[in-house]
Amino acid sequence: MLAEARSHGSIAPGKLLSKGTEAKEPHLSDRKHYRRKFSGTKKSFFGLETRPELLWEDWVVGKEYTKTMVLRNICNKLQKLRIRAPASHFFSIINPEIAVLSPGTSFSLPVTFRPLQRCEYKDRIQFQAKEGSFQIHLHAVPPHFELKVPETVMLPHCAVQHATKTRFPLKNASKVVLYFKWDCWAPFKLTPENGLLKPGEECLIFVDFQPLEAKVFQQQAHCRFGEDGEKVDSFCTVLLQGIGKYPYLQLHNPSIKDKKSQVEPELHFGSVAIGQSLSKNLQISNPSPVNVCFSLSRLSGGSEMFEPDFSWNITSGKMAPGESLKVTVTYSPAMVDIVSVEYLCLNCKGALNKPRVKLTGKSVGPNVCLSSSVVDFGYVEEKGSAVKTVELLNSSPAQAIYQWDIDCKNSVFTVLPASGTLNPHGHIKVKVLYKPTHPIAHQRKVACLILHKKPLFLDLMGTCHSEPQQPAILKNSSESVCDQQKLHNTKLNRQGDLDTASVILDTPTDNDNKISLEHMDPLSSPSLPFVTIEPSELLFNHKTTSSFSSSSDISRFVSVTNRSKTKLCLVWTVIQDSPFCVAPSFFELAPLKSTTVCVTYEPKQINTLHGGELECFVYKKDPNAGQHVPCLPRCMTVRVIGHSFQPEKERFTPCCILKPHQVVFPPLKVISCRTVLLQNNGDQPLTFCLDHTSNNALPKSVQIFPACGLIPPEKHQIITIRTVPTEDSPKQGYNIPLQLNAAKVKKELNVVSVLEKPNVSLESGNTLYFHPTAAGCRTQHPHSIRNLSCLPIKFQWCISEAEQQLISVEPDAGELHPNESLVQMWSFSPVAKKTYTLKPTLSFWSNESDKMHLTLELIGKASAVSIEAVKEVLDVGEILVGSCHLVDIPIVNKSPCPIYFRLSVQQMLREHLPNFEDNSALQLDCETGTIASHSTFFLQSTLRLCTKAQYFWAISYQIVNASGSSLSRPQNLCEVRAKGVYPTLQVMDACSSGSMARLSKQYLWKLFSLDNLNEHLLSMPSPAEVSYKIPTRHSLDNSPSIFSEVMLDFNFGAAPLNSDPSDFMLMFVNPGSIPAEWTFIFPEDQQMELEDWALADYTDLLPVKISDKQLFRVSPRSGTLLPGQKKAVRFTYSHDVIGTNQLSVLFKLNFGSEILLKFEGVTVDQNEPYIHFASNNHTFRSIAIGDSSPPQQMYELYNSGAVAVHYEVDQAVLSQLQMDNYNHPVLRCLSPQGDIPPGNKATLEWIFSPLEAKMYHMDVPIHIQGRDSKVIKFEGCGINASSNLVQCNDKKELFVQKMPFPGQVAFLSEDTVVLGHIPVYTTSSRIIFLTSLSNADTLHYLWEIPTQHNKQVLQIQPERGCLGPGEFALCVLTYVSHYPSVDQLDLICQVTRQAALVQYHHELQRWEAEKKRQEDEFIITDKRASDFQRVLVDEISLTPPARKEKPLKKYKTLPPISGSNSSKTAGILYPKQTRAEKRLQREAAKVWRRPKPPEPAVLHLSVTAHSHDCLDYFTHFPDQYKKHHRSPHFTRSQGIVLDSSSQNLPAELFSSSPPIGREILVDVLTTLYKNLLDDAALAEFLMALASKPPPYQAHIATCPPSILPSSPQHSVLMNSTVDGARVAECLEAIPLSQTPPGSLHVPADLTDCVLLNTLQNIMMEAVRGELVLTAHPHSIMLPPRSMRSRQALAEED
Repeated sequence: MLAEARSHGSIAPGKLLSKGTEAKEPHLSDRKHYRRKFSGTKKSFFGLETRPELLWEDWVVGKEYTKTMVLRNICNKLQKLRIRAPASHFFSIINPEIAVLSPGTSFSLPVTFRPLQRCEYKDRIQFQAKEGSFQIHLHAVPPHFELKVPETVMLPHCAVQHATKTRFPLKNASKVVLYFKWDCWAPFKLTPENGLLKPGEECLIFVDFQPLEAKVFQQQAHCRFGEDGEKVDSFCTVLLQGIGKYPYLQLHNPSIKDKKSQVEPELHFGSVAIGQSLSKNLQISNPSPVNVCFSLSRLSGGSEMFEPDFSWNITSGKMAPGESLKVTVTYSPAMVDIVSVEYLCLNCKGALNKPRVKLTGKSVGPNVCLSSSVVDFGYVEEKGSAVKTVELLNSSPAQAIYQWDIDCKNSVFTVLPASGTLNPHGHIKVKVLYKPTHPIAHQRKVACLILHKKPLFLDLMGTCHSEPQQPAILKNSSESVCDQQKLHNTKLNRQGDLDTASVILDTPTDNDNKISLEHMDPLSSPSLPFVTIEPSELLFNHKTTSSFSSSSDISRFVSVTNRSKTKLCLVWTVIQDSPFCVAPSFFELAPLKSTTVCVTYEPKQINTLHGGELECFVYKKDPNAGQHVPCLPRCMTVRVIGHSFQPEKERFTPCCILKPHQVVFPPLKVISCRTVLLQNNGDQPLTFCLDHTSNNALPKSVQIFPACGLIPPEKHQIITIRTVPTEDSPKQGYNIPLQLNAAKVKKELNVVSVLEKPNVSLESGNTLYFHPTAAGCRTQHPHSIRNLSCLPIKFQWCISEAEQQLISVEPDAGELHPNESLVQMWSFSPVAKKTYTLKPTLSFWSNESDKMHLTLELIGKASAVSIEAVKEVLDVGEILVGSCHLVDIPIVNKSPCPIYFRLSVQQMLREHLPNFEDNSALQLDCETGTIASHSTFFLQSTLRLCTKAQYFWAISYQIVNASGSSLSRPQNLCEVRAKGVYPTLQVMDACSSGSMARLSKQYLWKLFSLDNLNEHLLSMPSPAEVSYKIPTRHSLDNSPSIFSEVMLDFNFGAAPLNSDPSDFMLMFVNPGSIPAEWTFIFPEDQQMELEDWALADYTDLLPVKISDKQLFRVSPRSGTLLPGQKKAVRFTYSHDVIGTNQLSVLFKLNFGSEILLKFEGVTVDQNEPYIHFASNNHTFRSIAIGDSSPPQQMYELYNSGAVAVHYEVDQAVLSQLQMDNYNHPVLRCLSPQGDIPPGNKATLEWIFSPLEAKMYHMDVPIHIQGRDSKVIKFEGCGINASSNLVQCNDKKELFVQKMPFPGQVAFLSEDTVVLGHIPVYTTSSRIIFLTSLSNADTLHYLWEIPTQHNKQVLQIQPERGCLGPGEFALCVLTYVSHYPSVDQLDLICQVTRQAALVQYHHELQRWEAEKKRQEDEFIITDKRASDFQRVLVDEISLTPPARKEKPLKKYKTLPPISGSNSSKTAGILYPKQTRAEKRLQREAAKVWRRPKPPEPAVLHLSVTAHSHDCLDYFTHFPDQYKKHHRSPHFTRSQGIVLDSSSQNLPAELFSSSPPIGREILVDVLTTLYKNLLDDAALAEFLMALASKPPPYQAHIATCPPSILPSSPQHSVLMNSTVDGARVAECLEAIPLSQTPPGSLHVPADLTDCVLLNTLQNIMMEAVRGELVLTAHPHSIMLPPRSMRSRQALAEED
């Protein structure tokens, strides 16, 4: 777009384009407001050539601009000019006032322009020459402001609440600096908004589009610009267009192909081992046409206590239209034996949907077991050893990390390996070594710690014997050990020495849980129930070794307390070379006494770390027990660590991993244990201990075992944490520091132990509203609950018995995993019409908590319901029988609730049909369904009618509940009506061309049996015909035994060999109300042998087998006609094979009639006479018996050959018929013999005079010279004189052509004229319009008038004429009958294009010129000249002449191209050319035939009339007799009498010789009449004269008895319609002398002529549109009667 302005303005710079940058510029207009088109062209003034104008553009105020005007003398004489300077002082010249220019020289005149302000300047310079003066214009236009911007900027489609951008160039096309400023509104934004542009500079404007709605945005952005930034008066606009669309993303699981499962997709990970990860893929698709930004996040509102187990690789992104993105979701469980549930939400701004996917997975921990839980070593000698093995099995897919909780270096038992990893589904052998150091019985329960699992316990027992001491041997059975322990405890209890309940070690959770002795966890306390050791952990720090001091050992003391009433013996295991030693190692402890044990740390080297576990076996000393009773010892341990680092020595840098770093306990008020792994990845030992100096003191509810220890290099330590959650614990948990290597290095362990109550959320709210429903029906509404706690909970809905009949929920109970949401479906079934408020209760609980309750309020309403149809009576109309028709029945529900219904259909027929099965033809797609409230439901149904009848269906409905039980009685819904019909076709018109062009429509109707064809096409088909939708074979045999029931003949006529094909066109119309699909099936279309289609008598089809497509053609072969639609089908027969050729073609209407058409065509040898009979039967009109003058009737014979044919009717048969009827001539032939020229027809006139009232059948032979005779069966019916002739002779009339055929150049308004019954000597006229259908060519037409025994009964005016493109001509048809006859006449109108005639005359002139040249010229010497001489021929005979003598030819012609024996060669498809034939072809190329006139197009006008004698006509048609006007010239008084037996014909009706002076009289009277009619004064005088009596009497004689026809050149006057000749003829009959006074009437012929021509004029004006015949007549307001009376009196005076 080009924006220009004349106002002042300014501009500002934007982002400039570099010189090398190419930008797409908008389309600009080249028009300038002030630029003259002729400013650059030169013009000549009196021989001086110069520009007519000087134009100044792009100037600045205050400067000077000079342009040179050049004048050139282009004439051959000297030119002297006087120059007059411009009048204004803005333009100036400095040259002299006179200039002289010699021929061919130039003169330059500088013109200076000095502007003082910005405005338009105009002036001129005048030059005075000898011949005259001329002026040169001076024009200065102010600088214009011009910005180049595009007219429209279309932005890419953008998602709602997203943004997109584009850019367009803005260019300063003016010569000044421009300032611009944009005015734009949301959702568009232009950047930069303002700027300056230098001349020719260009910048890019960026457009941001941010729609907030999904619709089409269109806005005109205004750019104001000018030279001054404060005054920008000019502006241009850019149309900004953008479309906002809602973003739509799909999130689905690609592994699931079920679309229903993708509505709420789930991603199941199954069971995953702890410490492992499993990844699966999700797919995000963008089916929308816009770019979409998205993000992936977890569903908010869940429990945040646990760390998430699910992660995904993509959290946000942008997707293009149609793009798909794969998201990888990884499940990494951190806790054992829990089900993790997460909801991954796909967030997108502006989207209407919020898809999410449910992520579920279950963690699986190790499942480890021992092959044996007890290892019994029996007895072992002192300082001896024993080894046994046990298997450690892992049946889980998870890897198991284990550790035996025993210090093998400081114990009598050794377990190897002491720690390690057990592979999934693996097992290892564990070796246990027993090496006692003191002769006592040893028993120890060793725990096998397993990460993420409860520990396993292995009982180790053995007895050490020495020579002095041999204690009792423990049994090798865990059950025996237990039994012995229980027996021992029972004895103690009986003695009252020990109260078990009172000596159990108190723990911080005594008030919560009481731990029995049998289930005592050795990790829970190093002490026994009856003895305690404090402290259980010893730390030796900052120990240094000195050789000068013996007191350098560090000792710590441990207190041992005996809480029983029995003496205890304590034996410490002493290990040599251990840095830790206990003193005393053996002692006895009295009941309820305490003692101390000294533990000494004596490291052997400095800067090392040491740790261990001191083992002590305690057993009760029973003085009453013998050696045979074993005394079960119990094992106690004290953990010790120490280091010998010197103060200045740096500790080992620990290299370890603590996992997990956070431990979350179930929020239940029970003891829970969790394990963590401390892995030493370094090559140095690692010590750890709890940092008690930290501010985060360990709460009493949390216990850690072991609290200290030493981890060897590349080994690990499993730490057990036990706690009971409390309500006052912080939600963020406790940070427990672990000091490593007695240094400042620490590892923090976060322990979350919070007591929480189960928490369930009603995500859809605490109130649920049901949609109104009908009483007895059910409505459903979803409602979801969600577990917000971190523990699985169980839930149960509690509904009272009274409410259970009204509401229900599925599922009503179940279990919810942490963070899991469940959608429940609530059902409401009211029983009465009222509003219900119900309050069910949700109970939920965990395994160790009390039940909690939530109440949900349900509100529902029951209302009255009913449905109705939009139309009570739905008339579908006519439907094709046998087809499927879909019908939508709209049903309306006006109630506020959905309705469940059941439908039933009852079928009825208007008429009773025999053998009709009472099956409903109306099938409902759904007999039951639901209609939403205040909505319309389209009930889809299928109609399949099986017969032609009127159907009625009554549809009723019932209201049902959800279970299908009826709640109401059947009620009427609507009535459906339909009528079964069959497809119909009808032939409404026919025409012919080619060899059959001159055949009349009546003859074509007989050839193709069109009456029978229409009858069968409109009739009801048989069941066999409608069995198949498409045509099929009736039998699988090679020769089908049956065919279609209807067989018709399609006779293509006859013509000589190699003549033009016989072309016929039938106009088919669909008169029905449904589409009709039709097909012509040829034998090859069904892939059948041609013989299979032939009947038994079709023995001559074999020659046609090869060339059937060349002989018979139908185009198109198939099609579909809509109701009322018309289609022309062309049938062609090629005359290539001599003989009678036949082909059976099946004509099929889908679901309709099936007709077998027998195509038959005859090709005649050119020397053979042949008469073609359309039929072997002919029926005469019915004649009344006793008719004195029976009419003549016609029978036509058509010569289809190339030679004349002589025929003769066998009179002997007629004579015999006369003798058999009492010598009464029942049938006479008035033309019994004659000759028929080639291609013409002969009319045989017959008189049928019945003697009796019966049907006569007469077989009359017609002998043909040179051919066999043909017997024609004539039929005629005699009727009584009192019978109605119209009813007896009622025949079907031919269709009138209403539309032209394809390729037709002219069109008749009527092609069939039926005059009916008329009396003789009466004139009947009709008006016919001939219209040109060509839009470019001029047409010439010529009528051929048929004659009957040289008696012309028809006349048409004008007989010839010319039609321009689209023009029409009015033709008057006149019929007069002289004697009773039945006439069926065919008028032919030949129409020729003028262009073809011009071309013909041009070619003919050339041919005649060549002919004359050859006659005048001759060549003497050149013998080869004859080879190049073209042979001129008037005509070449394709066959030898019929006569034997040699024909006389003026010019030498070539021999025929085809021989006489063409019948032999016609059947050969590819004949081999001989040398003679090739020579004939070369010589034929030299032949120049005389041009033939163009073949005219032929139009047929059929005229049918039945004339009667006057007396007979008055007898049969008394009411019609007075409606016919008989010409007074045809009276019996003049001797024109027709006798029925007479062979003499009356005189001619018309004469061809015009009278003398008729032309002069016509011209004079025509001009006179026209002037009189145009004279207004004469019209007023005649009106006034009408009220007066006539002042004179007319004396006019009658017209002469002969009326002469007008000549063609004077047949059309007064708008080419008034027949002035007829008027003149009547006026010529008026004598100059006056008639007697008694004659007062004008001659009737004159009145007829005037009236006829008046009507013709009116019709012509109506056709041209000058007169509207149907217009309302205009009324003329007359003056009052009194005023008229006064005017009449005044006129009389």
